Amino acid sequence: MKKIKKKFKYIDLFAGVGGFHQAMRRLGGECVYFCEKNPYCIEVYKNNYDLEGQLAFDEDITKRKTKIPNFDVLCAGFPCQPFSKAGNQMGFEDKGRGDLFYDVCRIIDEHPECKFLILENVRNLADDEDNWKIIRSELMERNFIITEKPIILSPHQFGIPQIRERVYILGIRREFKDEKTLTNCYIHLEDLKIKDMRRECPANSIGDIIEAKVDKKYHLPHDLVYLLDSWSEFKTQTQIGVVGKPIWMSSFGMGFDDTETFYKHIGYYDIKRDKQGNIEYDEEGKPKPKFPDWKKQFVDFNRTFYLKNRAFIDDWANRHQMNDDKIRLHRKFEWNCGLDCENIRDGIIQIRQSGVRVKRPNFFPSLVAMRNTPIIWDTHNGVYRYITPKEAAKLQSYDDNIIFLENDNETYKQLGNSVNVNIIQMLTAKLFNLGRWRKPNEKKD
Repeated sequence: MKKIKKKFKYIDLFAGVGGFHQAMRRLGGECVYFCEKNPYCIEVYKNNYDLEGQLAFDEDITKRKTKIPNFDVLCAGFPCQPFSKAGNQMGFEDKGRGDLFYDVCRIIDEHPECKFLILENVRNLADDEDNWKIIRSELMERNFIITEKPIILSPHQFGIPQIRERVYILGIRREFKDEKTLTNCYIHLEDLKIKDMRRECPANSIGDIIEAKVDKKYHLPHDLVYLLDSWSEFKTQTQIGVVGKPIWMSSFGMGFDDTETFYKHIGYYDIKRDKQGNIEYDEEGKPKPKFPDWKKQFVDFNRTFYLKNRAFIDDWANRHQMNDDKIRLHRKFEWNCGLDCENIRDGIIQIRQSGVRVKRPNFFPSLVAMRNTPIIWDTHNGVYRYITPKEAAKLQSYDDNIIFLENDNETYKQLGNSVNVNIIQMLTAKLFNLGRWRKPNEKKD
């Protein structure tokens, strides 16, 4: 993508390790200020973009000490935890994080020269109409034209093998835009050749992400290799590929010949009680069951599945010590590949709190801030391994020459919190083409 002809200045709020910075730099922008609180992110940012330490900077947006220079574009990936499904979802009621959006608004108030806004947040923000109404009304009160609906995009729609839906909020100050409204259609996102490729392998597949030579430190330890090989045997010896439901060994009822006896043992029919032993009631005054319907369905399925495959499962569990002090998450298995993969080595693996999960090899799951690094079978070296920080950076479309810290766990976290550089770059170019760089009748610089 070509640079924008007009050289512009921008600020980078909640900057992380510079996803917005890289996108704006590709378009010809000059960063004049950044704000970031995490000391490890600050170190990466300065190592890559502010080697001489001359860039205006604040650590805490709520206690700014630095005068922000004039700028044309405001970029902000404001904190997502208050809106994320992984968080408490308190939204703007989360004091200290949810209300940081208003600090962005205060900076806009102080800088009437700001022409464009590019904001990013988690997909869940768009599910709450009240949150969106607050954001849109606050920005419109500041004389910005905002898309009538949030823009929801994922890298996989652009040939980047990662499913990661995020909300993008674009705005143009009224003085710098023609009279047309900023509708989602008017942005012409279809020109970016977006299409849903969830069920087909894109041209830019995961093979373009994977490196041939990788340090041995990314190889899985022997105990996890043994675990995956054990579940691989389980998959090939049962019909789990056509099931589509998680395996919970705790719901097999191993050792129980009678299903009703097992159900009574686990409290399948029990009523829910509080810590004091009192019965809990629902809104209709009925006692709450200890097992909700969804959990009963999982128990029913797993018990039936176990009885159908009992001879193999009992032998398999005994040979691999699956009942002997196994970590609970290691005793859960999700096969999300259907019939598309022969075995675990063909898919993309995660070891999550919900257990071992195997997904189709079309796309990597969304990188997240928690340590949940995807695992692959490395055909070049014949080993299971984690994807490397460099590979994770490719999933976020970072330049190859970016320098991260030596702490890989911190790097995975930083990339999990980052914006996708290519998407920001494409949306920003679209936004710039809709606006003007000068007010009507304003003289050129």
